Amino acid sequence: MLLGKHVACDAYDETKPLRVVTHAHADHMIGLQQSLRNCERVLMTKATRDLITAMMGQFSLTNGPVETLEYGKTMQLEEENLTFFPADHILGSAQVLVDDAEGTRIVYTGDFKIENTPILETDILVMEATYGNSSCRRAFKKDVKRTLISLVEKGLKQGAVYIFGYHGKLQEVMEILRDAGIKAPFLAPERVYNVSRVCEQHGMHISPLMLSDELNGKELLESNYPCVAFYHMNSQAKIGQDAFRICVSGWEFNLPQRQTGTREYTVALSDHSDYTELIQYVQRAKPKQVITDSYRDGHAEALAHEIRKNLAIPATALPKNQHSIQP
Repeated sequence: MLLGKHVACDAYDETKPLRVVTHAHADHMIGLQQSLRNCERVLMTKATRDLITAMMGQFSLTNGPVETLEYGKTMQLEEENLTFFPADHILGSAQVLVDDAEGTRIVYTGDFKIENTPILETDILVMEATYGNSSCRRAFKKDVKRTLISLVEKGLKQGAVYIFGYHGKLQEVMEILRDAGIKAPFLAPERVYNVSRVCEQHGMHISPLMLSDELNGKELLESNYPCVAFYHMNSQAKIGQDAFRICVSGWEFNLPQRQTGTREYTVALSDHSDYTELIQYVQRAKPKQVITDSYRDGHAEALAHEIRKNLAIPATALPKNQHSIQP
């Protein structure tokens, strides 16, 4: 996504001197090593920097001009300014505002949940469209956390509970369970463990947490002791096949939970806004033009159509690989 004259977001572009990483998910770090080699600056929040280091290794960001920017602080780029604002997605995720000398404002939301994301008034709004189809609505948002807690409590009565999700969402689940008073041991493999420690350093409530691959962790899992083991979604097909299992996924819209096996469930815990919330953001941002991001699997075309139809705001879904937005 190219914003104004200077900024490339979440991908490398040889024409832009500054690369922004909005958050530490893999699909937003594409071309990062190219950016580190060739850009004048690679910009992110401190939390995103720390998460990338935890996931990719301590030397992953040392071969380039990495800088961090706090929320609400502005960096001047000749005649343009760049400012980060929070996005309630994962720890460290940011919205990006670029404005120029004439006062034209371009906002790129990145991925976000609307609950704790400030809505920025703008001239041009570039937004995610993961759940941009009008069929992607949830009427049960307030029930999901309670459902998750109850399901984990049920599983702990039977022994170990395995939870599968993506980085960021797993740590959100940890904090939800700890805040609910669940004191069972938490276990995680090394990468999930390292990401969780970074989240703790930035204020999340997770501990105590142990490595699942160390002796104590292995003993707990092998004995089916009541504990909660957190694994990346990619491990779902090979870990804890006979155990009590929970997958946290945003692609559930009918019920807070769905039983998918004898002791296996999917819980509709999402780190993206649904269709209704995406429309709410547009209404409150009052843009003159909307661009829907078609990079990831989602519903950019459908969302642009709905914005034009229901809000009478010009809206376009970007073709893949054509993501340049200029005043």
